Amino acid sequence: MSDTHANTAELLKRAHELFPDEVVTSAHVRHLDLPLGAGRFALITLDNGFDHTKPTTFGPGSLAKLSEALDQVEREAAADEIVAAGVTGKPFIFAVGADLKGVEILKEHSDALAIGKGGHDVFKRIAALPVPTFAFYNGAAMGGGVEVGLHCDYRTVSTGVPAFSLPECFLGLVPGWGGCTLLPNLIGPQKAIQVIIENSLAQNKQLKGKDVFEIGIADAIFEPADFLEQSLTWAASVVKGETVVARPEIDRGEAWDTAVAWGRLVADGRVHGAAPAPYRALDIIAAAKDGDLQAGFDAEDRALADLIMGGELRSGIYAFNLVQKRGKRPAGAPDKSLARPVTKVGVVGAGLMASQLALLFARRLQVPVVLTDIDQERVDKGVGYVHGEIDKLLGKGRINQDNANRLKGLVTGSLDKAAAFADADFVIEAVFEEMGVKQQVFAELEAVVSPTAILATNTSSLSVSEMASKLEHPERVVGFHFFNPVAVLPLLEIVRGERTDDASLATAFGVAKKLKKTAVLVKDAPAFVVNRVLTRFSVEFQRIIDEGTPIEVAEKAVEPLGLPMSPLVLLELVGPAILLHVSETLTAAFPDRFRVSENLAAVVKAGKRGFYTWVDGQQVLDPEVLSLLKFGDTVLTAEQARAQILDALAEEIRLMLDEGVVAEAQDIDLCLITGAGYPFHLGGITPYLDREGVSERVNGKRFLAPGIASVPE
Repeated sequence: MSDTHANTAELLKRAHELFPDEVVTSAHVRHLDLPLGAGRFALITLDNGFDHTKPTTFGPGSLAKLSEALDQVEREAAADEIVAAGVTGKPFIFAVGADLKGVEILKEHSDALAIGKGGHDVFKRIAALPVPTFAFYNGAAMGGGVEVGLHCDYRTVSTGVPAFSLPECFLGLVPGWGGCTLLPNLIGPQKAIQVIIENSLAQNKQLKGKDVFEIGIADAIFEPADFLEQSLTWAASVVKGETVVARPEIDRGEAWDTAVAWGRLVADGRVHGAAPAPYRALDIIAAAKDGDLQAGFDAEDRALADLIMGGELRSGIYAFNLVQKRGKRPAGAPDKSLARPVTKVGVVGAGLMASQLALLFARRLQVPVVLTDIDQERVDKGVGYVHGEIDKLLGKGRINQDNANRLKGLVTGSLDKAAAFADADFVIEAVFEEMGVKQQVFAELEAVVSPTAILATNTSSLSVSEMASKLEHPERVVGFHFFNPVAVLPLLEIVRGERTDDASLATAFGVAKKLKKTAVLVKDAPAFVVNRVLTRFSVEFQRIIDEGTPIEVAEKAVEPLGLPMSPLVLLELVGPAILLHVSETLTAAFPDRFRVSENLAAVVKAGKRGFYTWVDGQQVLDPEVLSLLKFGDTVLTAEQARAQILDALAEEIRLMLDEGVVAEAQDIDLCLITGAGYPFHLGGITPYLDREGVSERVNGKRFLAPGIASVPE
C-alpha cells in the first residue's frame, strides 16, 4: 500500500469513528470472462446488505470498503490479470450518495474537510487504474453515486433507472466528490449546470435513464432485463477497440462563461442569493474551464467543508428527513387496521380541481370514479378533461394504450347522485367554498350513500365540524385538503372534525397512502396549516404595502428567504379572490391579527388577476391596478419590512402549536415544504426563524431543540 493510500485509510478510519451508526456498504469484487474473448474483468458491486428499501450510501466505512476493493483491483491490473474493471450496484440501486445521517453530526471543520478529501482520494483511485474502467448505472443513482461513475472512463445506464441526480444544492451542499469538476468537463457547462443547479433547485428534479444517455453522461443504454450482460458485451467491444466512444469537444471559450452566467440567473431566480450552495457550485464550475481537475477537487473539498458547517445544510437534511421519514409515518394517525376498503370513489363537482382529483383517484387506486355536477354540460366537461389528460400521458409514453383505455373506463359522469354514489366507499366534494353549499351537498350525500361511506371535503379554510354538524352521522366526515396542482404538490392535510371517528380517519390515511401523498393530521382550525401560515404572511406583506412601503421594497424584503416566488406572484397563482376569501375567514376567527386589505378587495372587485402585467416581454406593475390602490405614509426599509413579516410568522406558528393544530413544529415545516414549495435549505420555516433569532425575540424560545437544523453548537 502506498503512503497516499495509507493516509487515506487512516483518514477514513478516524472519520468512521464519528459515524457510529453508519450502515456500511460493502464493495464485492468478482471476476468475469468478458464476451468476444476480450479478457478477464473485475466487477465491483456496491451492496449494503439490505433490499431496495434501504438504498446504498457512502459513509467513511463504506469508502474504506471501496478502497480495500480497489487495493485488490490495482494489484490485479498491475499483474495483467485483468483487462478492465467496473462498478455497479445491487438490484434497483446503484448508490444514492453520502450518508447524510453522519454528515449532520459533524462539529469540526477539519472533520468535514476529511469527509470531502476521503471521498476524492478513493474515487480518484478508480480514474488512476491502468486499465479501462466502467460504471454500469443499473438503478437509482444520486450524489456520490453519480460521482463515483464520473471517475470511470465509460458509463452505461439502464432504461429502468427511475432517478438520477446531483441533489446537493437542493440540500445546501455542492456535488463535492467530483461532480462540479468532472461533469462540465464531460458534457459541457450548460448541460452540467442544468443537472447541478437547475434540476436540483427545481425541487430536486430527477433524470430517467433515457435522459442520462441523451444528455451525454452515459455512453450506452440498455434494457433492465439483461442490462449487466449487455453492458459487459459493450465493455468487451470497447476493450477490443471495436467500439470507439466519440464525445463532443467542449467549448472552453466564451460559451463556458455564458453558461455560468446563465446558471447564476437560474440560482438568483430560485433562491435570490439566500442560499450559498448553488453559487459555490457555480464558482467551481467556472474555475473548471481550464480543465485542472485537481484544483477543482480541492475547491470542492473546501466548499463541502464550509457548507457542512453551515445552517443551510442542517436545514436541508432536516427537511429531507421530514419528507422521507415523518412524511411516511404521520404523527397521530390511527391504527391502519381500522381502515375500510375503498372500491369506488365519488367526486361531487366537475370543475378543474374536481377533475384533477378524479384523475388522481383513478390512477392511484385503480377503482371506478364517478363525477357529478348540476348539469350534463359540466359533467361532460369534467370527464372530458380527465380523458384528455389520460391521452396526454399516453402521448408522453407514461402509460400504454391498454392502461389508457382502462383508466378512461374507470372515470365516468352522472347527474344522478343516488345511482352514482350508492355503492361508493369514499365521496369527496370539491364545490364552491361556501358553508351553506357544502352543508347542502353533504345532506344530499348522506341520504344516498351507504352507512359506512366516508364523506370528505376538499375545503381550504372552512370548519369541517360545522360542515358535518347537521348530519345524522358526522363521525364519518373528514377534511381531505389537496393543493393545486394536485398531481404535483405532495401534501394532503387530513382534518379531524370534532366528531370524526378513528375508522373514518384511518380510511382517509389509507387512501392518502395509496394516492402517494404526504398526509399530515391537522386539527379542525381556521385555514388549517398552509393557508393559515401563507395568509398571515400575505396579510402582513399587504399591510406593509397598504401603509406606504413601495411595492418594490416590500418584494425585495422577502428575497433573503429564497422562496419559490414572491408574494405578489403567488397571489396571481392562487388568485386574489381566493386569498380575499381566506383572509375574510381568518379575520373573522382572529380579528386581532388578520385583516382584510381594502386594496386587495379593490383588485378583486375590478376582476384583476394580480398586481403585474406584461409589457414587451417584461413583467411590470399594472398601471390599472396601481390606480385602484390607496397607500398610507408609513415607509419601511426592506430590513424593517422583513423583520415585521418574520415576527408575524413566528407569532402565528407559536399560536398554532399552542392550539394543537398539529403535533409539533416539524409538521408545520413538512406542510410548507410539500404543500407550498418552501425550499429545503430553509427546512420549512421554523429552523430559519430559530437560526435568525426571530423565535426567541418574539416567543422567548426556539421552535426546535438546539442543534436541530442549525449550525453546530
